[in-house]
Amino acid sequence: MDWDDYEGWGKKISTWGANYHKALRDYPVRSQVKPGDILNKLDTSAPEEGTQMEDIMKDFNDIVIPGMTHWQHPRFFAYFPSNASPPAILADFLTSTMAAQCMLWQTSPAATEMETRMMDWLRQAVGLPEHFEGVIQDSASSATLSAVLTMRERALGWQGNKKGLSGLNQLRIYVSDESHSSIDRAIWISGIGQENLVRLPVVGDLRSSDSTALRNAIKADIAAGYTPAGVICVTGATGMGACDDISAMTSVAKEFDLYVHVDAAWAGSAMICPEFRYLWQGVDDADSVVLNPHKWLGVQFDCSAHFLKAPSDLVQTLAIQPEYLKTYGQDGVINYSEWSIPLGRRFRALKLWFLLRSYGLENLRTRIRNHVHWSIAFAKKLHQTSHFEVTTDPILSLFTFRYLAPCCEDHDEFTQQLVEMINNDGRIYLTQTNVNGQRVIRFQTGQFETTQDDVDQAFYVIQEIAEKLSKSL
Repeated sequence: MDWDDYEGWGKKISTWGANYHKALRDYPVRSQVKPGDILNKLDTSAPEEGTQMEDIMKDFNDIVIPGMTHWQHPRFFAYFPSNASPPAILADFLTSTMAAQCMLWQTSPAATEMETRMMDWLRQAVGLPEHFEGVIQDSASSATLSAVLTMRERALGWQGNKKGLSGLNQLRIYVSDESHSSIDRAIWISGIGQENLVRLPVVGDLRSSDSTALRNAIKADIAAGYTPAGVICVTGATGMGACDDISAMTSVAKEFDLYVHVDAAWAGSAMICPEFRYLWQGVDDADSVVLNPHKWLGVQFDCSAHFLKAPSDLVQTLAIQPEYLKTYGQDGVINYSEWSIPLGRRFRALKLWFLLRSYGLENLRTRIRNHVHWSIAFAKKLHQTSHFEVTTDPILSLFTFRYLAPCCEDHDEFTQQLVEMINNDGRIYLTQTNVNGQRVIRFQTGQFETTQDDVDQAFYVIQEIAEKLSKSL
């Protein structure tokens, strides 16, 4: 393919993309293929000669599309969708075309300086104070791992990277029992070890970590010879939206000089709406915060905003400066590769710039407010419908429920069957979780193009399939 062919196919693929998004409601949300279906349609080895783009695109439509779960579908109510708005997609088109590796200021000054500015725009938008500085990570998992590594180094007097962990005191990290699995993985990778992740009991409707239990656990660990290193709070946990009392948690943590990280991966984007900021009250006192614009704001994966009170601690933890990575003759520049685990970095700030300028904050606030309002109304309607039980009330746009079929004593088994039947039906997509030892269904509204009609259809699909399953047993 030469650049003239590229120009023509670029236009055709842009047209394909627009038509794809316009027609998404005609697709089943979750892929309906079986394991191995796609693999068996792919050649077992690479071709020796080139293939025409017409044939490649035909195979793309015939082989790839049936095997895709459509995360941009307006009736995607599972997980938290990775949204993709038109201006952000176009920005990524430009980023991929330039294909710059933006690891240092000198390897693309525009990428570095736009990242600095976009993180400050976002900091202001969500109401964080000026003492926070930001960096774009690939995901909240990487931001959390960075925070855990910083906790480790800080607690060990910056000796862990140099000497290794052998022979040093065992460290302890404290988290909510509702915390995300990425925290467990960070504990593994950091070398701290699963047994040193202390899970705290939760209390109240928001299922907040018990701060008294935190203080008691820290004291007990110190007495037993452990070294407490940090606390990870959640705002909008993945399961049912649990939110820690960050004020109470940071107050305890500071008594023992512990680093506090806040995982607000999903819910953090909602903080562009001032009325929702009560859910992370006290966040100003945290040491770091992560939120994902690629979930609820409308930029596509990957774009995770990591805010830090003292970036120098992160840099001291991660930075390595061989001669070939040094920048001479330019004082005061930021090299964001020293703020990230990977050395290589994409120009992620460009799509955030396109998005914020194209929509403006008030348009984005309206979308989030609509999603929250629609989920609250949906939960209320379910609550008033026979045999449905709302197990946790909406936290922002996320709530959980189950169907108590009169014919079935094993409600957990019924709930799992119901989830599978709904997803096999294809009109909507949901996921399950456990709350208080019960299997329940998660429902969240967050896809960029979702409408009130899509949420209304979800209600009727759930009701219809629950009744059908109940009658079949």
